[in-house]
Amino acid sequence: MVEPVAESMMNPVALFLAADWVVKGIMIGLAVASVWSWGVILDKAVRFASLNRQADAFENELASGRSLEEIAQKAGPNPEHALPRMLVSALSDWRETRARGALTEQQGNLLIARIDRSLDSIIARESQRVENGLGVLSVVATSSPFIGLFGTVWGIMRAFGSIASAGNTNLTTVAPAISEALFATAIGLAAAIPAYIAYNKFSIDAGKFSGRLESFADDLQAAVARRLGSSASAAASSRRDD
Repeated sequence: MVEPVAESMMNPVALFLAADWVVKGIMIGLAVASVWSWGVILDKAVRFASLNRQADAFENELASGRSLEEIAQKAGPNPEHALPRMLVSALSDWRETRARGALTEQQGNLLIARIDRSLDSIIARESQRVENGLGVLSVVATSSPFIGLFGTVWGIMRAFGSIASAGNTNLTTVAPAISEALFATAIGLAAAIPAYIAYNKFSIDAGKFSGRLESFADDLQAAVARRLGSSASAAASSRRDD
């Protein structure tokens, strides 16, 4: 008699079918939340791997010694990745301003400010894009244990009521009812733990990626400033020759 009871206590299907309808609803909701969070986890893992792989390839091209114009031309007018998109945007502003003729110091400062705003806008949009979905993981991680605990409390209250009505408190009567109630908490923890780990991991990855973009933006602005300095030196030398 003990063995069948023990087997039913470890059988998730049997525990679900024997549970109260409120506890069943909680279990189903937690299972859906777990599947949803795993979908976000897999999507984020693939996306971050792809973003970092493309960023590595782009930085290798920069380190190859090729000109920025050549790299931007290879990337195309509207690159998908944020790093080449930042390069294209900065060079576009540079060419547009240079096409008007020699730059004064004030025009150079305005160009730097305009490039800074453009790069900040790209970084903000990209940071928001890579953080999409993290809110789902946060909600699942923080709420699932409490929802499961509510199911457990409800199930235990119902179990104690049934035990009191039956007037029988032996182990074979009490254990299955308690197991049904605790199963809700187990599902809540099973949903929350992976979501919590993934949320912290991807939050760190998103911060690192945003820092990578900001570092490249600083390098771009420094490159434009060097070009402005070279242009100013050339203009001054030309005036001395005249």
